[in-house]
Amino acid sequence: MEYLQIQEAIKKESGKVSIRGWVYRERGSAKLKFIVLRDATNIVQCVIKNENFSEEKFSEAVKVQIEASMEITGTLRKDERAPTGFEIEVLDFNIVGESDKFPIQKDQSKELLADNRHLWIRSREMSSIMKIRSTVFKAIREYFDKEGFYEHHSPIFQSTQCEGGSTLFSVKYFDKELFLTQTWQLHAEAMIFSLGKIYTIEPAFRAEKSKTSRHLTEFWMAEMELPWTNFEELQDYAENMIKHVVKKVINDNKMELEILNRDIKKLEPTLNKKFPKISYTEALEILEKKKKIKVKWGKDLRTIEEDKIMELYDTPLLVTNYPKIVKAFYMKETPKDPKTVLGFDLLAPEGYGELVGGSQREEDLKKIKKRLIDEGEDLENYKFYLDTRRYGSVPHGGYGLGVERLISWICGLENIKDAIAFPRTMLRFSP
Repeated sequence: MEYLQIQEAIKKESGKVSIRGWVYRERGSAKLKFIVLRDATNIVQCVIKNENFSEEKFSEAVKVQIEASMEITGTLRKDERAPTGFEIEVLDFNIVGESDKFPIQKDQSKELLADNRHLWIRSREMSSIMKIRSTVFKAIREYFDKEGFYEHHSPIFQSTQCEGGSTLFSVKYFDKELFLTQTWQLHAEAMIFSLGKIYTIEPAFRAEKSKTSRHLTEFWMAEMELPWTNFEELQDYAENMIKHVVKKVINDNKMELEILNRDIKKLEPTLNKKFPKISYTEALEILEKKKKIKVKWGKDLRTIEEDKIMELYDTPLLVTNYPKIVKAFYMKETPKDPKTVLGFDLLAPEGYGELVGGSQREEDLKKIKKRLIDEGEDLENYKFYLDTRRYGSVPHGGYGLGVERLISWICGLENIKDAIAFPRTMLRFSP
C-alpha cells in the first residue's frame, strides 16, 4: 500500500487514497466519528461511518483521542465544510499508537506550553514556524553559495572572548577553563587568508542575564567574512541576503504564513525598496527631532530607542558609524572621524530589533594591541589573532546575523523563544 502525504492526497482532489498521521481534532456520535488527521504537510478531515464497519471496529474509532497515530484508507472528495476543503470517507483504518488525555488543550498557559515544549512543537503554529525556519537556513546557504563563499566552521570551545567577557559561558575543559563561542569571528579572520570568502551557520552562546522577549542564551548565527572588501560592500551583502531570505519564504511558505496570520504586505517593502541608511549621529538627531528623545552622543542605542526609530521605517534600516567607545576592539576607525568606527547595525521594522551587526576590521596591528590593552586584555591570549596582522594583512570585514531574530520578524512572533524548537534562556534549560 502506497501512503501519500496529506498535501499530496489533497492535490489528487478525488479517488482512493491512503494517508497516515496524527489526530489533530476529533468529535463524534453514535453513528459518525470525525477525525482531522495531520502530518507535516497539512490536515484533512476523515469521516468514519458505523455502517461501514463492525460494531467492534467502530468502537475502536470511538475511543480515538487527540494525537493518536493512525493509518487511513478511503475515498477523497471535495467538501467546502471541511477545514481544508476536502474530506475522506474512511474505508479502512488502523490505530498505530494510542494517545490518552493529551496534556495540551485549548487556552493553555505559556508556562504549561513551555514545560511541554516537546509536545507543543506538534501544533500547527509551531510546525509552521519550524518550516519557515528551515527555509530561512536553506536560503542563507543558497545566497552565500551563489555569491561564491565557502562554508567554514570555527571551534565551539574557545580560549578568547570577542563580544564581552560578562556574557561568556565558561566550561571546564579537562584541567583548564574555556568558553563557549560567542561568535566565529576571530578564527574566521584567520581562515580568510586561506579560503577567501567564507560563511558559517552555527550555534552561539551568550550568558546575558536577560528575561526579555528578544534574548536567548543559545541561538544560531549566520556569519560571513571576506578579504579585499570595504564598508559599503559589506552593507550591500547584508541587505541582499535579507532580501533573498524574505523572498524565498514568501514564495515557499505561503500556507505557513497564513496559518500564523502573518500579513505578507508588511514584508513586501523589504523586497521592493532600497534599505535606508543613516549614521549613528543622524539617528540621535532623528530621535530628538521626531520622537522627543534626547540621547547623549557616545551612548549605545537601547532597545527602546531602536524601536522608536523603526516606527519611521517599513523596511530594515542600516545604522552606521557608531562611537568607537561602545564597539568592539576589532572595528576599524572611520578615517575622517576616529571617534567613530566603520561598523553597522541592521535594524528590523515592527520593533524586532537588531538583525545584523557588522564592521570593517582594523588591520593595523598597533591599533589592535592598544585597544586590547586599554580593555585590560592579555595580549598572549590573542597571539594567533594578532598573527593575522603580522603576515600579509589586508582590508577585510564581515557581519553576523541572529537567525532567530530574523525568523521572529518574518513570522511576526511575539517572542523569540518560538523561533527555535527548544529555547534556552536564563530561566529555562528543559525540556
